[in-house]
Amino acid sequence: MFNTAMLCLILLASSIMATVTVSALGADPDEVPPPVHAGPVNVMVVRDGDGYKLLRDGQPFFIKGAGGTASKKVLREAGANSIRTWGADDLDPVLDEAQRNGLMVTVGIWLGHERHGFNYNSADEVAEQYERVRQTILRYKDNPSVLLWGLGNEMEGYGKGDNAAIWSAINNLASMAHKLDPNHPTMTVVAEIGGERVQNIHRLCPDIDIVGINSYAGVSSIPKRYLDAGGVKPYIVTEFGPPGNWEVAKNEWGAVLEPTSTEKAEFYRKGYSLGINSQREICLGSYAFAWGNKQEATATWFGMLLNDGSRLGAVDVMTELWSGKSVPNRCPQIRGLKLQGSDEVDPGESIHAVLDASDPEGDALKVTWVLQEEPKSYTLGGDAQAAPPVHPEALVSGDAKQAEVRMPKAPGKYRLFAYVYDGQGGAAVANIAVHVKGIEIVPIGAAATLPLVIYGDSAQAAAPYAPTGFMGNVRSIKMNEHCETNPHAGKTCIRVDYEDPTGWGGVSWQNPGNDWGDQPGGWNLTGASRLTFWARGDKGGETVGFQFGLLHDKPFSDTAEGKLDQVKLTDQWQQFSMDLKGKDLTRIKTGFAWFVNGAGQTVTFYLGDIKFE
Repeated sequence: MFNTAMLCLILLASSIMATVTVSALGADPDEVPPPVHAGPVNVMVVRDGDGYKLLRDGQPFFIKGAGGTASKKVLREAGANSIRTWGADDLDPVLDEAQRNGLMVTVGIWLGHERHGFNYNSADEVAEQYERVRQTILRYKDNPSVLLWGLGNEMEGYGKGDNAAIWSAINNLASMAHKLDPNHPTMTVVAEIGGERVQNIHRLCPDIDIVGINSYAGVSSIPKRYLDAGGVKPYIVTEFGPPGNWEVAKNEWGAVLEPTSTEKAEFYRKGYSLGINSQREICLGSYAFAWGNKQEATATWFGMLLNDGSRLGAVDVMTELWSGKSVPNRCPQIRGLKLQGSDEVDPGESIHAVLDASDPEGDALKVTWVLQEEPKSYTLGGDAQAAPPVHPEALVSGDAKQAEVRMPKAPGKYRLFAYVYDGQGGAAVANIAVHVKGIEIVPIGAAATLPLVIYGDSAQAAAPYAPTGFMGNVRSIKMNEHCETNPHAGKTCIRVDYEDPTGWGGVSWQNPGNDWGDQPGGWNLTGASRLTFWARGDKGGETVGFQFGLLHDKPFSDTAEGKLDQVKLTDQWQQFSMDLKGKDLTRIKTGFAWFVNGAGQTVTFYLGDIKFE
């Protein structure tokens, strides 16, 4: 029977990433030395009886990690051994800092999302992505801090995960990664394990070694649900933490109810104990989310630390779970934060909040109270979200037990935060939502300078609208904004191919991008008299619809709309125009859109020089 050292030599000599049997594992998987190699460290997935192990440099390596940008030194001191990235941009300083602190890195390589407009049925887009991934692997494969390749993050979206083109593209990338780099396994990361994700990875991605799973409220049940779904590949829980804002209850007027940091700490403990540590036969480890702080739903929902670096209860819990040692000075604890009275008040009315907080070591507590506006919508998928304004002028008085706040006169939703500090680097946070009654005034768009060019050689340095609103059968849409075939003016035009002869599709230009009326934005186009554009068909006879102002009955709708239905194109460039006179143009979120119905044939047409004037 082979021992571990002999087996590793055979595998290295053959340069094959294979699944093998190991009978003697040697070192404690929790005792992993920092990377000291000048070149690549061999990492492999190996069979161990009925399960799997991850071996780093021949020694078992159970991932105890987190994802985020906060201090890697503090992370290592907490007992972690790895970090995860979502993309490879600016990766060099991340790898350097990881090596200095004895951390291995799961290198995430971002792959296109259909909801962001990426088309996995477009040979050009897939080829460009393939080359970008290839260059990333070639650049970093010999770095001693690389642990494995994470190909994509939730690129399958939030439906069934049944687009075979996505899984085919991912497997091609994994196959390429194995050929370029025999030293590191491949992983792809999915949004939970519902639909057909697990089945399709196992059927269509034989070159994927590990399944990465992002799971929040459901992490404790991952072991059973994964096996029930047919999972046999080893998995890593690539994101876990408190329940997401999409997984909790809302109050009567629509605000999500955020757990306190003390309550969240117990979610980390339960999730790690039941969903990760209990299933080491097939689970290779995990990455807690988020090592740092980010604005998502609220200012504090997913952060394990505050913006100033103060650690929250989740860090204490994970330190204990990672290192087996308790923290000498623990974070403060919050038992409750309540309003005396209703959470719906009149404009300018004062509210009184009562905080019940304590410190395990009896340290004196300092509390900072912050009133912040609520985001107009709760985003999904981790998309970037701007921090809403705060209102320091609203605080009348506040101490470690209570606060009096005079609410703003502007109607809307707000959230009162209590940040609790122990003076020893520990903190706790809780919040409560408050609704100022009345009709909210929706802001108008940013003032535009006319003409406002949506597309054309004279376009502004920063495009005012982004073509991110894909609709209908998006898999059949190909759109090339740099086509050089007979442009109307300048060097390029837009070529659109709609390849489904039976369905419909379309694309809208949005501000901000990927927004369907849930976020502020748009342009104030007051003074514009018409929207003009040029178009031609590939052969002539193509029927296309054009429109602006698609959004209605949304928190941030378009204030006007215009459309040209069933326009029949010729094979020559023609200019088209929509009259804007008499329209309210104070907030135009969707500046332009096209729609096609296949009607029994594929459609190709061209666009150029789109502008408000």
